[in-house]
Amino acid sequence: MRLPAVPRPLMRALVRYGVRPVLSAGVPEAFQRRWLEIMTAPTPLPSGVRVTRDRLAGRPALRLTPPGADPARAVLYLHGGGFTIGSPATHRALAGHLADAAGATVYVLDYRLAPEHPYPAALDDTTAAYRELLERGYAAEHLSIAGDSAGGWLTLRAGIELRDAGTPLPALLVLISPVVDLGPTDRPDDAGDPMLQKSWIRSCIDSFASGRDPRSPELSPVYADLAGLPPLWVHVGSDEILYDDSVRIVERARAAGVRADLRRLDGLWHVAHAHAGLLPEATAAVAELGGHIRQATLPLTDTTGSSA
Repeated sequence: MRLPAVPRPLMRALVRYGVRPVLSAGVPEAFQRRWLEIMTAPTPLPSGVRVTRDRLAGRPALRLTPPGADPARAVLYLHGGGFTIGSPATHRALAGHLADAAGATVYVLDYRLAPEHPYPAALDDTTAAYRELLERGYAAEHLSIAGDSAGGWLTLRAGIELRDAGTPLPALLVLISPVVDLGPTDRPDDAGDPMLQKSWIRSCIDSFASGRDPRSPELSPVYADLAGLPPLWVHVGSDEILYDDSVRIVERARAAGVRADLRRLDGLWHVAHAHAGLLPEATAAVAELGGHIRQATLPLTDTTGSSA
């Protein structure tokens, strides 16, 4: 059933009063995880997108396949949630809209979460999942990795790990509202962000880092060597705490000779893309990202936009 579009002011209020109070350092992770699943459940999938349970490198995953998907192309998607919450279920709709726009299958990985599994568990799961996609026969040039928030961190760090290991790199890295600096920062006051609180971000980072120096390049990729990475495509809302993270990583990537594009979404908040299918601006943003993935991963001989 197609749900009516939700006006941006109403969606903003739903996020501020329905999600933000639960994303708090004082709320148990188990409750946060369940609440996020409840809040995201009504978000619709595009018509015809098939959802199948799968496994990648031993971890559960959801495989979302749109009508007419190019079987040669795929996206590995890494959900957000501060490294401590979130799942393929919470990001099913976002991934479904991305699959539909990209004309490719999207795999949403259920990577291990902190505090039960601190760094580097989630990163290990991510790189192993990407390598399994290569083993399944996907060519690296027809693959992309995408993720939001903490999933954007995983996307970037996976690119660095794969580069250092000499693994064939994906055609594109897509970062949605990424966190790239886990150390103490002068982020703006959180009053204008309807979703995130700085205290919650710090609590999540502490759980994930588990005593490691959060300012090290391995935990804060904004300080890492970015040379040789695939192109980056970055989306960020104008009204979010992590806005500067996106600006800084694009500047650092460009300085390292990496193509990096930044799209500021005025009037939107942290990972507003999750409301694709309900919020028109979010649907358009995901469609734009899907178009970039399609363009980056289509075979070079195909200039028509059709499947190879």
